[in-house]
Amino acid sequence: MSLTIFIPTKNEEKIIEKTILLLKKNLDDKFDYEILIVDDFSNDNTVNIIKELNFDNLKLVLNKKKGLGSAIDVGISNSTKDYFCIYMADGSDLVEDIIKYYEIIINDKNLDAVFGSRFLEKSVIKDYPKFKLFLNRIFNYLVKLLFLSRYNDFTNAFKIYKKNSLLKFYPLVSENFNIFLELPLKLISRNYKYQIIPISWMGRIKGESKFNFSELGSKYIFTLIYCWLEKNLLKKK
Repeated sequence: MSLTIFIPTKNEEKIIEKTILLLKKNLDDKFDYEILIVDDFSNDNTVNIIKELNFDNLKLVLNKKKGLGSAIDVGISNSTKDYFCIYMADGSDLVEDIIKYYEIIINDKNLDAVFGSRFLEKSVIKDYPKFKLFLNRIFNYLVKLLFLSRYNDFTNAFKIYKKNSLLKFYPLVSENFNIFLELPLKLISRNYKYQIIPISWMGRIKGESKFNFSELGSKYIFTLIYCWLEKNLLKKK
């Protein structure tokens, strides 16, 4: 069993080296893994920094067209491992939670995914912007109701999937951050097996977030409606 840690990047020169080194420090003696980075047309020094690191298990691929949806597509296509963990470049999620994810999913062969939640009793969350948190909880509660799900953190990117299960979700229709909503909704609505665990989130310490709800809100609504129609009308499996 082996793991791809997939990191999409766009103008992350201030943090990407620290993130990669942190992963290697904590994971090199744990299991077989690769760090796969798909760069989404950075116009800073991100790509050069990654190239200079030159580790055997570090792979850099350039995105084919702009957007996180395309980056996910390219990442899945270029992954060479059995499992696929999405980990954001800002390092907001804990490396220790990657280890938890991986141990759970390899020890239960029936699982297609492990979904972390930042909003469970044992979760730890720090420095989450208050207005963004307010919007997050409203939207995730709406999704939970529409899909009759017990999960409550759909929009968080940080999850682990069985790669072969992800391949069954094509075509992927989301172009931006809404891809992180599309993937778990397709898995849940098609009755794939998943486990929910509490995770921690510490907030970005360097660089700037690329998420802008005023620009992306309509895209999330599109993905929500698309996945709901797929679940209730097309009944895909």
